[in-house]
Amino acid sequence: MYDRFWAKREPDRKVWKMERGKLKKLVQEIMDKAVAENYTAGVNLLVYRDGEELLYAQSGFADLEEGRPIERDTLFRLYSMTKPITSAAVMILMERGMIDLGDLVEQFLPGFLNQKVAEGGELVPVHRRCTVRDLLSMTSGLLYGWPSIAGKEAERVFEEIKAKLYSDDALSTVEIANRFGSNPLQFHPGEHFNYGTSADILGAIVELVSGMRFGDFLRKEIFEPLSMHDTGFYIPRGEIGRLAKTYVSEPDGSIHEEQTIHLGIHYRPVSAPAFESGGAGLISSLPDYMRFAQMLHNGGSLDGKQILKPETVRYMTQGALLPWQQGDFERSWDGLTGYSYGNLMRVMKDPGRAIMLTTPGEYGWDGWLGPYFSNHPGEKITILIGMQKKDAGTCSLTRRLRNVILSNIL
Repeated sequence: MYDRFWAKREPDRKVWKMERGKLKKLVQEIMDKAVAENYTAGVNLLVYRDGEELLYAQSGFADLEEGRPIERDTLFRLYSMTKPITSAAVMILMERGMIDLGDLVEQFLPGFLNQKVAEGGELVPVHRRCTVRDLLSMTSGLLYGWPSIAGKEAERVFEEIKAKLYSDDALSTVEIANRFGSNPLQFHPGEHFNYGTSADILGAIVELVSGMRFGDFLRKEIFEPLSMHDTGFYIPRGEIGRLAKTYVSEPDGSIHEEQTIHLGIHYRPVSAPAFESGGAGLISSLPDYMRFAQMLHNGGSLDGKQILKPETVRYMTQGALLPWQQGDFERSWDGLTGYSYGNLMRVMKDPGRAIMLTTPGEYGWDGWLGPYFSNHPGEKITILIGMQKKDAGTCSLTRRLRNVILSNIL
């Protein structure tokens, strides 16, 4: 079955093959140039439309030193591309009446009792207590590292996680959430937006509410039903050779590996970690993550397995910040103008203000090392990009690839 675009663009199979071939050639040239210039060691891309593969391309290396190429089944550290999956876990429990988004976080985690805000050089009581909804919208006042009292305290927690990683007294998901909760906040819950550790707190809440380790819950409720066999918080030792290395591109044009331990995530996670980070901890491949993306496109189901109800998916993928929070979001990411944020994802509200081609209602997120997820619900398009480039996020290469793909298939 041809997708709608190619069916309307060409009268016969020969034209269909030619048009698709032109698109792949253009994408391949962009990717090859990025690799040749040491912008990244390797990159791959997978595009689906109407539930079928439209394009796959790869360039460069997962392991530059050993000459191991990026492949379709290469494994990537997702970092913040973990967050949409954590959001889906919360939505599952919301559907079952086990979580109310208005619940106070302190009901689950005593570290959130009697929270204080660092304000004017002193600590003052919060104006209102933090809710689950605050965590989903990053309006909790929790930070990652930041040059402030709240940010420095968060950094201290991450240093403790790193120091105890895989030791006998390694900090657990719930212990870490309580530590973050007892730290000073950057602002009063609900008053601003600031990207931070909120998704890690949600992972701990899922664990406490479900009575299962967070990773076990994800495996039972999402990964196994969707046949996402390559996704989890660690890699079985026999598969570690599929994991891409992380590289740093230097201003002088050189590129080298950097074995990062960032946000409590080990560089080579070959056994189950005590801390299962809902904000950054998952590892996956493009085909595996595509299963998750297609489930959302299909209103919560895939291959007869219902993960979420259609109404829940609509709620999950149409989030938005309140007007006084929106400015904080746009100041945080000048590359995401036109988007809002909700349920741990960006959501496109005004395509005319965007820095790249997009469509109304597009949603998704990226990761610190460059993996990228974009769903376009009106067009049933998914774009996934795999990369392991330090500090990449949504980078220029990602925008170039998006622009070429969307300009040629919309």
